Amino acid sequence: VQLVESGGGLVQPGGSLRLSCTGVGVNWGELAIGWFRQAPGEEREDVACLSARHGTTYYEDSVRGRFTISMDNAKNTVYLQMNNLKPADTAVYYCGADAHLCGENYWRPNYKYLELYGQGTLVTVSS
Repeated sequence: VQLVESGGGLVQPGGSLRLSCTGVGVNWGELAIGWFRQAPGEEREDVACLSARHGTTYYEDSVRGRFTISMDNAKNTVYLQMNNLKPADTAVYYCGADAHLCGENYWRPNYKYLELYGQGTLVTVSS
């Protein structure tokens, strides 16, 4: 049982990337799936969350309107579409899953007890 991220890379400011988080041996079912990022020397920052049960989504203020989290159940994959990228978005991006991360009307950023956590993919925004 694991989460596998992909899709990171180098992109110019204003560009786009789509990150993928595929659940291997995972039934999204009651889980919530979050995207997180961590820049060198910085704390983990929660970027977005999607409740698989309720279909609700949540976004950190600096990415709202630019990033979109979505799910393809047939592929058992959660995506993070990132548009209008900025240098400040440079970080290692991780996906994680836990039933208590977000739900119908709540989101718990900085929740520390994730059931599943991926290995990360590097996103670099630079000209």
